[in-house]
Amino acid sequence: MEEFTKEELSKYTGKDGSKCYIAYKGKVYDVTDSMLWDDGDHQGMHEGGMDLTEEMDDSPHDDDVMEELPVIGTLIN
Repeated sequence: MEEFTKEELSKYTGKDGSKCYIAYKGKVYDVTDSMLWDDGDHQGMHEGGMDLTEEMDDSPHDDDVMEELPVIGTLIN
């Protein structure tokens, strides 16, 4: 598993055909192929390349949706 800093993660925005990664609770997920992430945008509420741990508190779904996504690394400080 690869390790990412927040700065490194921020490069994976999903814009213009690039990979789209997000972090949640220390894990980095690849959401590039998810139908819910279009060009690095998740339904106008979240953007790729970010740690969404705190934002999930306001999410309309539980964190079990993360189990469906491929984990590609860990987020380090």
